[in-house]
Amino acid sequence: MPLSQLDANAALIVIDLQKGIVGLPTFSPTAPVVARSAALAKAFRASGRPVVLVNVVAGAPGRTDAEHRAFPEDPAFVELVPELEQASTDHLVSKHRWGAFQTTDLDSWLRGKGVEQLVIVGIATSVGVESTARYAHELGYHVVLVPDAMTDLNADAHHNSVTRIFPRIAETTDTQTLLAKLG
Repeated sequence: MPLSQLDANAALIVIDLQKGIVGLPTFSPTAPVVARSAALAKAFRASGRPVVLVNVVAGAPGRTDAEHRAFPEDPAFVELVPELEQASTDHLVSKHRWGAFQTTDLDSWLRGKGVEQLVIVGIATSVGVESTARYAHELGYHVVLVPDAMTDLNADAHHNSVTRIFPRIAETTDTQTLLAKLG
């Protein structure tokens, strides 16, 4: 469903736009995703709405069938990309799971700010973005997803999230429409 409205108390959540993740081989270039997300962050700040910047600092401990990759030890891997221009008013969430809510203070921080609507962007669409969106939806937030401000390691996974999962848990929009509403 297209974006019906942008609430006055909406917050932007930017998922994993950090040096190590942005440097991974995604199916579409990360530069436009970073640029669009940075523009949204700037506009949210200018409108007085909260911005949450999320980085992943460790992997979940459970076993999976997928090839297990050791989490990089290079401290630069977890650094947010400078294009986001992190502000002192931004809330930083360093996560140890795919989603930004599990084992973090994100829900209590948002509720303390009176936030009821979340706009989510970032990398990877089918991992961090989708996991965060699913949990937000289950917690009762109005979720808005911006597919032109996200990408994935796999085109099919991105397409599945955008076409099959997102319509069940959120409204979607594009960056330009959202920037116009932030006006």
